[in-house]
Order: sequence, then C-alpha cells, then structure tokens
Amino acid sequence: MNSDSGNRAGRVYFVSGIDTGVGKTIATGLMARYLLSSGVDAITVKMVQTGCDGFSEDLEAHRRMCGIGRIPEDVGGLTAPQIFKFPSSPSFAARLEGRKVDLGRIASSVEECRRRRDVVLVEGAGGLLVPLSDETLAADLAAAQGWLLILVTCGRLGSVNHTLLSLEAARSRGMEVAGVVYNWCNDADPDIDADTECEIRRRLPSMGFRPTVVRVPRAVEGAVLPDVDFSEIFS
Repeated sequence: MNSDSGNRAGRVYFVSGIDTGVGKTIATGLMARYLLSSGVDAITVKMVQTGCDGFSEDLEAHRRMCGIGRIPEDVGGLTAPQIFKFPSSPSFAARLEGRKVDLGRIASSVEECRRRRDVVLVEGAGGLLVPLSDETLAADLAAAQGWLLILVTCGRLGSVNHTLLSLEAARSRGMEVAGVVYNWCNDADPDIDADTECEIRRRLPSMGFRPTVVRVPRAVEGAVLPDVDFSEIFS
C-alpha cells in the first residue's frame, strides 16, 4: 500500500458485524495497526460502548494491538462518546440508566476525528441493525453519515445467512461496502468455514458489491495477533 494517504484523507469506515462476538474489536485493531504501519494517520472510535464503566475496553484493546497508549482524542472523550454499564443493545443499556443514546454527539465526535486524521475506523456495537434508539438502528446512522461499511463475519454455522442479510440491509440503505473481514472462529467446522468464505465471495458481485474479502488467520490463544494485509479494502 502506498503510504501517501492523501486520496483517503478524512474517510470514515464503519466496522460492523453480523452479530455480537464475531470479532469486530480484533478486526478494528488489526486494521488500525495496518494503516499506522503503512504511514496512514488512522484513529479508532467506539460508537457506543456497553458493559463498561469508565474508558472503553474495546479502545484499550485497539491501542494495545497498535502498541500505543491513550491518545489526545481518548482523553478528550471523542473516541468513546457514549458509554453505558449494562452489556446489551445500546438503546436498552441507555434506558436502564434513564438516558438516551446521543446520536448527535456520536456524529459530531466522529466528524471531529475525521477533521484531525486521514482515516477513522468506527467500531459498532453488536450487529449492523442493533437499535440505538426507538427510531434509529446502527446502519441508519452510518448510512446517514455516509460512512463506508466494513462488515466482519466468520465461518461458524449460520454465518452465510447472517452475512447476506447484513449485506441486504446495507444495500437497502444505499451504503457503500468497502469490504468484508473474514475472522477466524475456533469452534467452526473446517468444511463449513471454507464453504462460507467461498459463498460470500461468490455472492458479493451479484449483490452489487466489490468482491473484497480479507481473511484474518487463526492465532493461538494468548499469542500476539499476526499482521494482516488490508490493502484490498483501503486501496
């Protein structure tokens, strides 16, 4: 990848998944590490963090994977504009605290990060259609803001259906899909895993999307995650 990031300046990517627990945090951290090592001034934002009291644990993971500490945008609250204690959908977690998810604050925080950096990776919460409020789903906000979608999936049973449903939801909202990150899954059947990846690659063009799928290789639990070439997504 060319380290000249001028043609990508200020781009915002929404990193969402087919479900919770599919590995969005790992994918986001690895993509940030790739971009930074390529000379791109990238930053990660956690759109809404639930199940947390204090600084976003997902952002902590991103920074750890990138080998850096907290950055000024972390200290200023721009990278974690909404944090709720209960581990659930953002709308429910907010309701339990007598609050509402502040969509305007999320949008303005991401916009400020976009003005400061070449690339902003916005990690979502849960799946693409997780409720943020009574009226707004995560995909609705991302589409309204014009963020490019990076969808994280894996090879466990049922992932084909969930991936295609997510892509349909993106297409119905006119979202541009930059690519799919195919995460490793320890409990996936090898044959199902291989077939799922092939099926997703085959279906993307017929749905009007680029056939861009980047696979994250399997890693030993507790080991340092390997570097991954994401140039196909960001080129």
